[in-house]
Amino acid sequence: MITSSIKQRIIDKGRGAIFAPSDFLGVGSRASVDQALSRLADQGVIRRLTRGLYDYPKKSPRFGFLSPSADDIAKAVARKDGQILQPSPSMAANQLGLSTQVPSKPTYMTDGPTRTKKVGRQVIQFRNASSKTLVGAGQKTGVVFQALRYVGKDRVNTQVVDQLARALDYNDLKLLAKQSRHVPAWMHPIIQQIVSNA
Repeated sequence: MITSSIKQRIIDKGRGAIFAPSDFLGVGSRASVDQALSRLADQGVIRRLTRGLYDYPKKSPRFGFLSPSADDIAKAVARKDGQILQPSPSMAANQLGLSTQVPSKPTYMTDGPTRTKKVGRQVIQFRNASSKTLVGAGQKTGVVFQALRYVGKDRVNTQVVDQLARALDYNDLKLLAKQSRHVPAWMHPIIQQIVSNA
């Protein structure tokens, strides 16, 4: 019974979803959820990525089951451990097109402990960061603040401002202006330019 309702919830999430036992605690006790997930993994419905983390893998006709992205894994790990997550400055700059360099090890800032997590062939780093660094975590605004840290105070030009303004919609911009009071002072005039340029 529990197994079939968990299976249905997994299928409803769609292929590519990553989850932990804690995502299903409303369905049954921890022990019964663990047992159900173990059963589904044995049946090949889901895949065990690492201890306490599973996915409903995407499938390619050519390559079979695909590995989940580092971003999806990091978000699932943070959710499982009840932590805040923010991409590192270099990852944020890459995501917003301000840098073509792809970090060799995906690195995320978190309010949890500094650690490295290996999931399959992916090695993901989590670095403990101050609350100032985590402003806007989980939102596009947080990625913008991190990208600005990567570019640095003296290298922000109109091209950077335009690029960041284009990445945000009206609600993001309102949030950016509101959250900017919690970031370093050097960012304030740049945030004002981004908001007025959009």
